[in-house]
Amino acid sequence: MRLVAFDFDGTLSDSEMTVLLGEQCGVADRMAEVTERAMNDEISYAESLRERAALLEGLESERADDAFGRVRLRSGAADLLADLNDAGHHTAILTGGFERGVDRALNRAGVSVDTVIANRLPRAGDHLTGGVEGPLIEGTKDEALESLAADLGLPLSRTVAVGDGANDLPMLEVAGFAVGVLPKPAVRPACDAVVASMDRLGRLFEERDLL
Repeated sequence: MRLVAFDFDGTLSDSEMTVLLGEQCGVADRMAEVTERAMNDEISYAESLRERAALLEGLESERADDAFGRVRLRSGAADLLADLNDAGHHTAILTGGFERGVDRALNRAGVSVDTVIANRLPRAGDHLTGGVEGPLIEGTKDEALESLAADLGLPLSRTVAVGDGANDLPMLEVAGFAVGVLPKPAVRPACDAVVASMDRLGRLFEERDLL
């Protein structure tokens, strides 16, 4: 068994949750700009996430849920996750994005993972507060990967990390095998392999005897 941990936005999904949320209140362009700066390691992820969440203050819960309902997995991602599950690996999603969006996308695709570690957008009544809470704001993905591996009794050498942006760097750097999915320039040097699609990732996993 291996622990195979994926980032979500930009990796398993080509959606960007905060941008979809921003479209509901007219701030999508500002969201995308902040996201890009964070993914290129120009500002800290925690700073960028708080800045983006603040832009959503007052957004109606119903409109937020509509945005989460538009989150989709990449083509081939559901089949790859199912194949990894069938092969007996522990699959995980470690994302600075939000539980609701991940859950909606997985449910729509009819697939599951063993562990989801994600953040949340708190609500007051029927509106978002503009805050954000969860384990992957200040917490880093290397800590999450190490803790999960320890819980499973696996050495880090038997972990695989898949990501694309700067906040994925910590887990890519400690994983036994690191894969970038169309990674940002700052992330590429930390990757043992780079792919451009889920189909290619599946073939890579076959070559590595994971499938």
